[in-house]
Amino acid sequence: MLKSAVHFGAGKIGRGFLGQLYHESGYAITFIDVVDAVVAALNARRAYPVRLVEETTEELTITDVAAIDGRDVAAVAEALAGADIASTAVGVRALPHLARPVAEGVLRRFADPDAAPLNLVICENLVGAGALFRGLVAEHLPAAQHGLLDTHVGFVDASIGRMVPDLATEDADPLLVCVEPYCELPVNAEAFRGPIPDIAHMKAIGNFDSYVEQKLFVHNMSHAATAYLGHLRGHEYVWQAIGDPVVEAAVAGAAEESCQALVNKHGRDLAELRAHYRDLMRRYRNRALGDPVSRVGGDPLRKLGPNDRLVGALRCCTEQGVDAPHIALAVAAALIYRCEGDPSAVELQRLRSSLGVEGVLREVCGLAADSTEARLVREAVPRLAASPWEWVETNGTEEG
Repeated sequence: MLKSAVHFGAGKIGRGFLGQLYHESGYAITFIDVVDAVVAALNARRAYPVRLVEETTEELTITDVAAIDGRDVAAVAEALAGADIASTAVGVRALPHLARPVAEGVLRRFADPDAAPLNLVICENLVGAGALFRGLVAEHLPAAQHGLLDTHVGFVDASIGRMVPDLATEDADPLLVCVEPYCELPVNAEAFRGPIPDIAHMKAIGNFDSYVEQKLFVHNMSHAATAYLGHLRGHEYVWQAIGDPVVEAAVAGAAEESCQALVNKHGRDLAELRAHYRDLMRRYRNRALGDPVSRVGGDPLRKLGPNDRLVGALRCCTEQGVDAPHIALAVAAALIYRCEGDPSAVELQRLRSSLGVEGVLREVCGLAADSTEARLVREAVPRLAASPWEWVETNGTEEG
């Protein structure tokens, strides 16, 4: 008999990553989603394709799948009551909508005092997402049941590294997901309750905070830097941007700065971190993914937040005594990013027009005017705005 996995979010990460991991590990998968067409298609077909794209393509068929409408709280709770593992990949803003059905599932499951612990792998792009979601679930439980969340429910932070863009294909299959071959899921080993399940490609690790920051400040930061700097250079796709020697040098310099900060802060191995970001840059060159700069650079207001990939990385560097001119350049590029089809980018430019760079640094980035970070960004903005291809010759980009 197959083991049972419940996954919230039948989107690109859910179907294109977690579904593959569960399938390869011998689980039947129940997706929870609110998109009627996706729920209906999964229940009708009980399978869907995942296409791995690089120089060559490979297609996998994920079987033994079903779906539940996330608005059916009783059905979701019933699925969780009998699950061997659960996970989320819905986006941070949607987590509050999951809290009530998860709380109902916890109550139903542990009405049996002999029920096994339930672990929820939280695959959201946020530091501390597990703790955040635990708090949201607790709000829907009687106070007397809060202890269950400490002893019987694991809220396990994860770091999603697989890139799953909106890839346009001629295939009309609405369930098809196209992904890069990279397939590894680091999770917080210390957050599980009971034995850690054996899931293909899942890597349970300690000192997880350093890996969360590595994902955010090396992977997400360098990806965003590629997009924003590539946009200034006139590139449409990420593979074009990273193939531009000017962008490549700047992104490598920014990644080197973040890696050095993580070494100083967490005692990480610099050679290992360098190998990681160089492999990332190789993956960004995956032409078959067709990943648009506009997707990776989308929602710049969020990505310029005080603790997000760009400003968070810059702050980490200055706190650890690492000079970070290349990350500051990436922040500056994000500040002047223009994309008329992106409401966040339009609002960012409205704010910059009304508040000036100083106001955006204060209100959006959370940077005081007299901070080192604000000074570095202020110095970079006019160079990028006036002549976006000249700064690389004056800022040294041979590191890394």
